[in-house]
Amino acid sequence: MTDLRALSAAAVLFALAATGPARAAECPGNPDALGTSRTIVVDPTEHARLGMMQYSETLPLADHEVVLTFDDGPLPPYSTRILDILNAECVKATYFLVGRMAKAFPDVVRKLHAAGHTLGTHSNSHPFTFNRMSPEQADAEVEGGIASVADALGDRNAVAPFFRIPGLLRSDTTERYLASRSLMTWSADFPVDDWKHISASAITARALERLEAKRRGMILLHDIQPATALAMPTILKELKRRGYRIVHVVPATPDRVKTATLPSDWQVNRGGKNGKWPKPATGAVIADAVLPIPAPSSFGLAEPFSPDEIASLPRLQFFASARGQVPLPPASPWSRLKTNYQPVDPLAAADQAVLPAPGLTSFGYADDFAPMIPEHALTQKQASFPPQPGAKSTRQSSARQSNASDVTSSVRRRPARQKVETAGVLRFLLTPRPARSM
Repeated sequence: MTDLRALSAAAVLFALAATGPARAAECPGNPDALGTSRTIVVDPTEHARLGMMQYSETLPLADHEVVLTFDDGPLPPYSTRILDILNAECVKATYFLVGRMAKAFPDVVRKLHAAGHTLGTHSNSHPFTFNRMSPEQADAEVEGGIASVADALGDRNAVAPFFRIPGLLRSDTTERYLASRSLMTWSADFPVDDWKHISASAITARALERLEAKRRGMILLHDIQPATALAMPTILKELKRRGYRIVHVVPATPDRVKTATLPSDWQVNRGGKNGKWPKPATGAVIADAVLPIPAPSSFGLAEPFSPDEIASLPRLQFFASARGQVPLPPASPWSRLKTNYQPVDPLAAADQAVLPAPGLTSFGYADDFAPMIPEHALTQKQASFPPQPGAKSTRQSSARQSNASDVTSSVRRRPARQKVETAGVLRFLLTPRPARSM
């Protein structure tokens, strides 16, 4: 691992030495140019999807390194104005061109290529349906865009195998199709929202604010927006003043070897100290690790603990709130758990104990109240049983049922008696009765 890191560091130093910051001789007319710090050569077959906005990998950039990307062009005069600004600062960028735009302005496409910028594609007609396209539809859009840019350049090999999905509306189907064509899918690390038709000052402020938050990354811009053309001089000036360096990205070819990197250099770090997750020690085995059983102290209890401490745990409130119910009181309304064994094991008691039957006081009634079962309720209950020896006649039973209806109506007119009668029905239902003969 140490040798690999040394090799990666040596490769980066070599790249910086070979493609270091633009000097005055390299940027005529601008001795204070921002320039291009270095060039990264990437292999699309090894890293199929990039951009921390959507994916787990992004470009292997060091601290304060920036990649500029532009979508939707070319569209003069805005694209040509931005091209002039980049050329004046000797800055290289990556363009994602729309096929129909390249077909309409092929001379601008040739100017971008002649200036040394990387030209990827952005579909043929920029539809916002890539998230639900079939592979056949995606093939027509992707290949149509590549063909239009290749026709403008007169060389298909001059088109980089880089593709950005319009609107970043990704789907697994589209991404699998792009990977099968050895096309690298580019998302972005952060946008500047210039497509929302905001002012040049707002574009500058968002670009610098979001870059400062991440301290590196690929910026998503649009060279067809007039406000973006107005913002670019200030953005480049501020990047230089704040110590940022421009990185150019090109695809690997048989004559151009990919830049040596480690797999971890491409990983998106989310969280942890300084934005990075802690890394396990080399050779550490964690797959077979077994966590210890939590001690009572993990739940705020002393060791040894008592049944009272167990009963005071807020586990009932937890499960109630998890179901969206009203939390229960901290202690159980029933009597304490009892067993026939001494001393009491609170955990065993919780498994073996039987809760007592609830009393009438549990429902808000006095324990010694009267009257007993209302006559109409008793009659309605007995009506469902077979006649017992000595029972009254059917006519008498019907009369009682009629009287019960009158009483029920009376109760409805007098709500104050309803609580007492309901309690009476409850006592009747809870009173044991002799089994019926078959």
